[in-house]
Amino acid sequence: MKVLVVGGGGREHALVWKLKQSPRVKEIFCAPGNAGIASLARCVPIGAEDISGLVAFARQEKIDLTVVGPEGPLTMGIVDSFNEAGLAIFGPNARAAAIEGSKVLAKELMAKYGIPTARFATFSDAGEAVAYIRQLNAPCVVKADGLAAGKGVVVCRTVEEALEAVGDIMVKGVFGAAGSRVVVEEYLTGQEVSILAFTDGKTVIPMLPAQDHKQVYDGDQGPNTGGMGAYAPAPVCTPEVYQTALEKILIPTVRAMAAEGRPYRGVLYAGLMVTDEGAKVLEFNARFGDPEAQPVLMLLETDLVEIIEAVLSGRLAEKEIRWRPGAAVCVVLASAGYPGPYRKGYPISGLDRVPPDVMVFHAGTALEDGRVVTAGGRVLGVTAAAGTIAAAIEKAYAAVEQIHFEGMHYRRDIGRKALSASKIR
Repeated sequence: MKVLVVGGGGREHALVWKLKQSPRVKEIFCAPGNAGIASLARCVPIGAEDISGLVAFARQEKIDLTVVGPEGPLTMGIVDSFNEAGLAIFGPNARAAAIEGSKVLAKELMAKYGIPTARFATFSDAGEAVAYIRQLNAPCVVKADGLAAGKGVVVCRTVEEALEAVGDIMVKGVFGAAGSRVVVEEYLTGQEVSILAFTDGKTVIPMLPAQDHKQVYDGDQGPNTGGMGAYAPAPVCTPEVYQTALEKILIPTVRAMAAEGRPYRGVLYAGLMVTDEGAKVLEFNARFGDPEAQPVLMLLETDLVEIIEAVLSGRLAEKEIRWRPGAAVCVVLASAGYPGPYRKGYPISGLDRVPPDVMVFHAGTALEDGRVVTAGGRVLGVTAAAGTIAAAIEKAYAAVEQIHFEGMHYRRDIGRKALSASKIR
């Protein structure tokens, strides 16, 4: 089997790594890939959003299966284009991926079908949003409607911060067309958890619950990023929370999407807040999370190709998905300045000193004159698995200490919230 993975970040490196373990896979291509992926797959210089180029390549190389990593091509309709060309591809079509592409659509879907989420209002006029914020008071959350690389959500502690967020998104247009509408919602308190699930549109099988760390600094301080690290399983997601999320959120959402003429097939990501009133949806994503995919895939025991084929054939109910015991932790190493402006091209040293049982998933790297250099805001995801969360944290950070590039920044508290829990689920 020849497999094509679309994308070039840490999630895609983890997908390539996991898919390569399948005895069914003979050759893997990745478009566009990165310096780390190049050691496992043949990287091809086609952008993740160059859909016509990807279809032509898949036809030319007789690709048997394409797996899409990022949200951009999914919302643009890459699955529709591949299906029209008679090519097997894993992911939701454009109408289904709109659950991530439009926060307004997602919130209105939840309101219509009684799926628990924060109280909200949507606006296409900045003045009306400002008036609502003054009435709602703070804290509150302001979200750009469209895709903004994980940075379109602003948690506002004061009314002034919320008004500034509306000005940045709707007036200044910092996220372009993605900010033509905003969602303003109540601020939820609790701990976040990410539950990703495989679904063929009928059956829903959740993966291990993970916890992302979105803010750039320790203690959940600073601006939101695409994710500074993650671990799985997350003890805050007790068996009760897990079951409730499945029965009250994941299954009803898949059914609601089908009822709306948007049948969903692929990975559905539910970002949840575990509140005193139970789990509530913060956001839906239409694909594997990044960096959640890294620890979750490290703990996946079942052949990922077999799971994907069960989804594509509508036979997921027949598939048992097995997980390795223990826990896994991913620590993201970022460029100085991220999530704001940052410089690229700094050589990365120490990768050869990382123990072989720790995976360094490349996110923003490139090869330059035979050297691996920085090429993005999030550069590497150092990921380790062990019998306990404490051991996995220690193992990951010991590996982090071996790596260096100029301006390297990382959070030192990834997984700390889990240590207070009495046991791993």
